[in-house]
Amino acid sequence: MALRACGLIIFRRHLIPKMDNSTIQFLLLQASDGIHHWTPPKGHVDPGENDLETALRETWEEAGIEAGQLTIIEGFRKELNYVAREKPKTVIYWLAEVKDYNVEIRLSHEHQAYRWLGLEEACQLAQFKEMKAAFQEGHQFLCSTAS
Repeated sequence: MALRACGLIIFRRHLIPKMDNSTIQFLLLQASDGIHHWTPPKGHVDPGENDLETALRETWEEAGIEAGQLTIIEGFRKELNYVAREKPKTVIYWLAEVKDYNVEIRLSHEHQAYRWLGLEEACQLAQFKEMKAAFQEGHQFLCSTAS
């Protein structure tokens, strides 16, 4: 059976009168172990939790951002399927915007650094093609739904 994890692709943008989607920045966390890869906050589903509850809990635990500090973007859900440590893994991501552009990030012991990055830089750091695709699709979704 595949390992199941859930997370949030967290972003922020300057709210300026004319919407400029080049101002979208994604939050990436650098793992403290292994290859020190960069990903959005995510983690394994605990018994009794639904997927979105897991994503919100992991965001709080790993980045110090509470559910009330986020707006979940309706209509976007990305499922990634890949092999990690020789086991199949499924990760489900939602898009979430921080309500405060300058929100404080408080890392857990699981991560050693964080960065807010534009799409191109986020894709470069993400390393894995599935994660790059998730950032690209999320960005495209935000650009296509901007009012």
